[in-house]
Formats: sequence, structure tokens, C-alpha cells
Amino acid sequence: MALSVETCVARHTGDRTEQQDRVGIFGHASLPGMLMAVVADGMGGHTGGAMAAEQVLLKAKQNFEMFAPREESAEKLLRGILTESHLVIKLTRFTSEQDPHSTAVVLLLQPGRVDWVHCGDSRLYHFREGRLIKRTVDHSLVEELSRKGMISAAAALSHPQRNVLVSCLGAEREPRIEYATQAGLVAGDTFLLCSDGLWGDLGEDEIAEHLANRTAREAAQALISLARSRSDGYGDNISVAIVRLVEAPPR
Repeated sequence: MALSVETCVARHTGDRTEQQDRVGIFGHASLPGMLMAVVADGMGGHTGGAMAAEQVLLKAKQNFEMFAPREESAEKLLRGILTESHLVIKLTRFTSEQDPHSTAVVLLLQPGRVDWVHCGDSRLYHFREGRLIKRTVDHSLVEELSRKGMISAAAALSHPQRNVLVSCLGAEREPRIEYATQAGLVAGDTFLLCSDGLWGDLGEDEIAEHLANRTAREAAQALISLARSRSDGYGDNISVAIVRLVEAPPR
């Protein structure tokens, strides 16, 4: 079965004064069937976070343009994007008064497979037939406590330190960069990349339901609207990238 791709990106400033997230989906100029999706959530003072997230998006575009699958693996490409972004963000600390940092999640779609990396708490979800197949594990204090059984999943949702990260790009400590891959893709496979401004107010079942019953664009609008309705005037920046595989129409 031939597959095609349906995509959508969306952002909302929330109740913040500045949009410090960056999000993008772009294809390769000479390699058909390949695309890259990026979500970066910047942190670090006025304009500092936006500058850090912008570096992630810029580095992803630059490295993807030069990607040659016969000479470089998908893992090397993706890890290189985050490693080089980390170094550039650290350097900007010496030329500005800000202390910029960013989370990041980057997906590479190739015919028959996807690969991704992440650092921090920007997430990737993989849904199939309305069910969650995989989700990235946040590099956060609460996720660490939950993984070790020190707090329950329910307690993690409202923990006062839920936004404390244990790894991000631009920090003094080397970033924790996690890579994963998924082959055997089928029509209906949907990948959602998002910042914590979205997933912080929504459950996985809710996200799955909206994605299963709507187009990518409709789902993005509905998810953002639902997150905004629950923010109670304290909503964070929201960024969403949706990549869905659909059955290609007959030629």
C-alpha cells in the first residue's frame, strides 16, 4: 500500500507575553518521501528562550538539507542536530545577558520508518488506531521520581516541581539525548510533537481521541482549544506538530 503524509503545525502564545516556542515541518529538497518535524521550547529570560529555540530549528534545517542517507545514519543526523544546537546555545550565553536554554524533539520521516531524538520535556507521541504506541520519557525531576516509584502517576500531574528539568540544551551539564526508531509504518500512524504547554493539561486518551477522529489541522485546533480552556489564565506557550500517514489515492 502506498502512503502519503498529512501534516500540520500550530502555535499559541497562551497567557505569556512572548512566544518562546519554535515549531516546523519541512521536506528535503532532493530526497522525496523525507521530512523533518521539530518542536523546541525555549527558556531563559526575555528573548533568551526564543533565541535558543530558534537555534534548534535553524540547525535542524541546515543539517537536514545536507543529509545524505548513504553516508550518514538517521541517528547520527538527529543526535548531531541536538549536540550542535547545545553548543551554539551555550556560546550565546557569552555574547548576551540572557541564560538561554531549550528543550527539543526532532522527528525524521523516511519511506517505511521514522527516527527521533529528544532532550527535556517536549514530547513525541506515536498513535495507531486510537491507541498510544510510544511516548518519549521527559527529562524532568517528576518523571525521574515517577520512574523510580517514589510518586504515583496521578501525583506527578500536580506535583509542584513538575516543570523542573534534569536535562536541556544550553546548560552547563552535557544534555541527555535519547534516540528511538520505529519501522513497519502503516496508514493511520500519527506522530504528535508538542511542548509542555499542550500535554501539561491533556491526558493521553484525550489526545488520542482528538487525533483519531479529525484531520491533522482540525486536531491541532481542537487540542489547543482544549488546553486553553483548562489553563485558567496561566497557560504556557503551546506548540504542536502533527505527522500522519494516510493511504495514498490511486494514480
